[in-house]
Amino acid sequence: MYPTISFFLQDFFGIDLPLPIRTFGFFLALAFFFAGLIAYRGFRRLEKQGLLEGTIKEEWIGLPVKPFDLLLNAFFGFLVGYKLVYMVSNWVAFSNRPEDFLLNFEGSLIGGIIFSLIFAALHYYEKQSQRLPEPKLVKRTLNPSDRLGDMIVIAAITGILGAKIFTWIGDPQSFFAHPLESLLSFSGLTFYGGLICAALALIVYTQRLKIPLGHFADVGALGVIVGYAVGRLGCHFSGDGDWGIVNEHATTHWLSFLPDWMWAYTYPNNVIEAGTVTIPGCVGEFCKALAAPVYPTSVYEFLMGMGILSILILVRNSVKIPGLVFAGYLILNGIERFFIEMIRVNDRSNFLGFSLSQAQKIAIFMFLGGIILTIFLFYRQRNQASSTPVSEGVS
Repeated sequence: MYPTISFFLQDFFGIDLPLPIRTFGFFLALAFFFAGLIAYRGFRRLEKQGLLEGTIKEEWIGLPVKPFDLLLNAFFGFLVGYKLVYMVSNWVAFSNRPEDFLLNFEGSLIGGIIFSLIFAALHYYEKQSQRLPEPKLVKRTLNPSDRLGDMIVIAAITGILGAKIFTWIGDPQSFFAHPLESLLSFSGLTFYGGLICAALALIVYTQRLKIPLGHFADVGALGVIVGYAVGRLGCHFSGDGDWGIVNEHATTHWLSFLPDWMWAYTYPNNVIEAGTVTIPGCVGEFCKALAAPVYPTSVYEFLMGMGILSILILVRNSVKIPGLVFAGYLILNGIERFFIEMIRVNDRSNFLGFSLSQAQKIAIFMFLGGIILTIFLFYRQRNQASSTPVSEGVS
């Protein structure tokens, strides 16, 4: 396993380069990148077909520098310099425990002042170069694809916060024991909690822009599933505890072509330092491995996630009802998550007489919601078709 990118560089290339990049955080960034790429292509496709239109945005250009904006840039510059210079001057310690440096109030005062002046100066000269003798009010047409950057930021903030909230609900003792560390760490992220909160925030945002909900949901479904799949790779390669139950069964003959780690794995050097086996020759952190091999469920979820993405892309062109691709996503992802939970390690509780995990309960509602949405969309489409008047030809 590779708790940090430095472990990967050392293992594959023999390069000893301390980097403060956690593997899960790296894959989380990749997940947002690929989700954004898929969503951008989806928006552009609908825009070219004339199914999505842009909105008019008015803005002033050529305005002089505002003192408040200057102070705000100086403030952000101070924060960057205060931490950045301190981290660089203590690079080895920072690369080993980046969260410790982010949580404390230590920093470089000189670095903060220098970067504060640089940020303020850059903002001043940028505004001065754009200044006009007479400021003008201009109108620009922004398509949904042009708003994607804002959507990703909204999804990232509300998604991570929502994932944390659902994790705290499931394990409140851990949160109250270390609230600040729990908030700022990448461990303990509940996917569906993040999905629900991010979806609600984006629905509010896109409705303000008058983007049809059905088309937005279809585009978002493809972005969500690819982000889900890539994020699961981060869980696997970092060894964040998102694995399955113990698997001591021999590999079945029809799966013998797969490498052993895809069937059962002990997750050596896992980032949460779980397990009772100490790895020989390992010094420092991340020297533990599981005593018994477990199902690498994150790998299975990556493969199933990419399979769902492929299915949705294949049927997308033939689907003419907005929202139906999203309904398909709810059904397929609900099925996938419900059954993968059967071999995952998770807390369970009684639900209608069955012992289910939190994710399984949500998966059931996703599946049922997808079925209901599919029936509703077809019913509405049929009613709209029957109520449309047929024009009579003139002989």
